[in-house]
Amino acid sequence: MSGGDMAKPLLGHRSVEGDPTAPAAGRTIGVLGSGDFARSLAIRLVCSGFKVVVGSRNPKRKAGLFPSAAEVTFQAEAVKKTDVIFVAVFREHYSTLCDLADVLVGKILVDVSNNTEINHHKESNAEYLASLFPACTVVKGFNVVSAWTLQSGARDGNKQVLICSNNQEAKHTIAEIAQVMGFTPVDMGCMSSACEIENIPLRLLPAWKIPIFLSLGLFLCFFTYNLVRQVIHPYIREQKNKFYKIPIEVVNTTLPCVAYVMLSLVYLPGVLAACLQLYYGTKYRRFPDWLDQWLQHRKQIGLLSFFCAALHAVYSLCLPMRRSHRYQLIETAVKQAVEKKMNIWVEEEVWRMEIYISVGIIALGLLSLLAITSLPSIANSLNWREFSFIQSTLGFIALLISTLHTLTYGWSRAFDENQYKFYLPPTYTLTLLVPCTVILAKVIFSLPCIHHRLVRIRRGWEKGRYVKFVLPSATGEYSSGETSSHV
Repeated sequence: MSGGDMAKPLLGHRSVEGDPTAPAAGRTIGVLGSGDFARSLAIRLVCSGFKVVVGSRNPKRKAGLFPSAAEVTFQAEAVKKTDVIFVAVFREHYSTLCDLADVLVGKILVDVSNNTEINHHKESNAEYLASLFPACTVVKGFNVVSAWTLQSGARDGNKQVLICSNNQEAKHTIAEIAQVMGFTPVDMGCMSSACEIENIPLRLLPAWKIPIFLSLGLFLCFFTYNLVRQVIHPYIREQKNKFYKIPIEVVNTTLPCVAYVMLSLVYLPGVLAACLQLYYGTKYRRFPDWLDQWLQHRKQIGLLSFFCAALHAVYSLCLPMRRSHRYQLIETAVKQAVEKKMNIWVEEEVWRMEIYISVGIIALGLLSLLAITSLPSIANSLNWREFSFIQSTLGFIALLISTLHTLTYGWSRAFDENQYKFYLPPTYTLTLLVPCTVILAKVIFSLPCIHHRLVRIRRGWEKGRYVKFVLPSATGEYSSGETSSHV
């Protein structure tokens, strides 16, 4: 991102919202436009203690849409009454403001517009506005804040306001206004950053694309595998129609597989990173790009794992509600009556299911805790040690318990030849590969000899590099190196 090194708060974090003694509060702010965003902006400015004058082409018709404390007048009159003007009109309507060029000389114009597509124009809207009014100082800002956030207050939405301009004093003025309104101004550098700022609201979950495609890929693979085993195999070998299992049972068998593997993929990149650090003996060597991207997407992968696990829990609760399940119960009861079986209690199966369900509930509870603490509002209330303990230690415990949940589900099925459909092993055996690899690696890394070395590397120690101290001789001169200390 252009100007990324300058992405820092312009002002301190002191709360000045509603403080009439603040430098920016009490001044008159102009708003050109009468749309939804202009109306929300005027409401927020009035609530923050500013005097607001709104410029509209039809002031009489639009006056009822704005708060009574805001003055609604013609655009030319509004421009004359203030030095700071928010331009809340679309790019294609900028030309309608050209008649105001003479009265806009020397004023600060805040461009709050966005495009309909990413990089839709060669130049940003703010740069285009600056080219139309070269005698004005243009500041890009407030375009990443929604109208809802403006109306309901900064506490109910994104608090950051990204600002960029070629004029430092103008940026400081707009930053003061943003802070009085309850937002956190962030300096994004000069006007060349405007294009990037305008693209931010248009991006649809940019950090979620890779995790979503990964989860969909795993779902399709496991779904196809389960479809072959549970539906295709009995249809071909036994001429039984079990296609009714596809909407619920096959999907419910697939979801925990995806959730379990996705959870292990959250901790696998950390294992690979530790292996590379041990191999190279340093933490200063960059990871490969694919591993770096993987590490950055762990949060999204973990949340998708929780989503699949939650769906699995809901699907499992719905299994007894199916009509097919009721028919199977009746059929089983009839068979028992015909065969005169009075006791069908299997102690081993009872214990297996009790443990399986109990462990699954605990695993889902831990995943819920991991998901909740990954939310910014919760994570910001935790210190680093608390956050690391929950996400790392409890996360690994969740992986262990999920593994136990999977093993109790499979029990002895891996050793039953009837479970191998088309010579394909049970699905749960495939899901154990990556998680067991992660668990085994974690156990190895916990060994004192390896753990101590890894801690030293992460504290800055490097293999093959040391500092040599040569002690001075008794005569006060430095020796030739016979007596030395190696660190």
